[in-house]
Amino acid sequence: MFDLEMLETTGHCKGIENYSRHLTGWAQGKPPPTLFEYLPRDALLFLDESHVTAPQLGCMYLGDYSRKLTLQEYGFRLPSCLDNRPLKFEEWEAMRPQTVFVSATPGDWELSQSDSTFVEQVIRPTGLVDPVCLVRPVKNQVDDLMAECCTVAARGQRVLVTTLTKKMAEDLTDYLSEHGMRVRYMHSDIYIVERIEIVRDLRLGAFDVLVGINLLREGLDIPECALVAVLDADKTGFLRSTRSLIQTIGRAARNAEGRVVLYADTLTKSLQRAISETSRRREKQQAYNAAHGITPESVKARITDVLESLCEGDYITVKTGDRLPGRGETETLETTLAELKKRMHVAADDLEFEEAARLRDEIRHLRAPELGGGIAIGDRQAARPGMSWAARRNHPDSH
Repeated sequence: MFDLEMLETTGHCKGIENYSRHLTGWAQGKPPPTLFEYLPRDALLFLDESHVTAPQLGCMYLGDYSRKLTLQEYGFRLPSCLDNRPLKFEEWEAMRPQTVFVSATPGDWELSQSDSTFVEQVIRPTGLVDPVCLVRPVKNQVDDLMAECCTVAARGQRVLVTTLTKKMAEDLTDYLSEHGMRVRYMHSDIYIVERIEIVRDLRLGAFDVLVGINLLREGLDIPECALVAVLDADKTGFLRSTRSLIQTIGRAARNAEGRVVLYADTLTKSLQRAISETSRRREKQQAYNAAHGITPESVKARITDVLESLCEGDYITVKTGDRLPGRGETETLETTLAELKKRMHVAADDLEFEEAARLRDEIRHLRAPELGGGIAIGDRQAARPGMSWAARRNHPDSH
């Protein structure tokens, strides 16, 4: 009743979208308007990581319906709130155009849609092969893991460790930290921005070992990672299913020296299938490399800033004519500031005050410590006098 009074008095209320059916004349039970309606009939849809994306499309409606049905039954919403919803899976399936399902571990539904016909892309342009999988006993797995982490960290590489629970991840992080390891953990309780910071710091070398649960799988590309350790790999359940294990093993496939250590006392069916599939792909990749004389090379991916990762699609770059150094260039910060200062004075002499003010702001921007212009000298690792501007921005002590 409060919502109805607000609508009558002000024309608006909190959660007004729940009454969109009445305001727009939309028929009850009709699918909601979506961008899929604007796709042409001959469009081609790519569903990335389809083994996860396709089930999520069905869960979106079911989760939304369950929540709003409770609100409606207890009088917090009108029945029309149920029509403010995502597409049902059946509606999406009827609406989608031709679809290409992309996944290293396709699900049963995708395989049924394609009559189990698929195209394999196991050969990588870099020549990288799937990692070697080693199975070791669960007894003393933490001590063995610590020894492996020390070996990998000494080579300047990184380690990913997967556990079964949040508590186990946090306890393992504390234990490794007490024994001198540079380690952090990451799970669903950590906000998305902090997760990006953690992954970036791992790649930069701020720490060597990252402990996680289910987040160390799809979409996590860390070329510096040379070891993936799976604790309690012989347990049954979603986190140790065949698809989950293959996805976790794939995190070590970006490094030419990648290895996977699976701690298990018994070889479960999921574990056997995951190791067998990884070995099959590895043999095919090695045969291709040998036939074409390819030497595997680790992926070299640029380490992006946190805001750049979050907002990379929200802006465009406009050329201004400035010769500012980018990542990987050797021009020093001092050289850049001197050049900008000279151009600022020239613009001021020519009475181009707007241009001079813009250059002045750019100089202040580069000099600001929080934006990479300054370096805080730490006790562990100091910045070198001749360090380039790009290296200063990426220096661990500058963040």
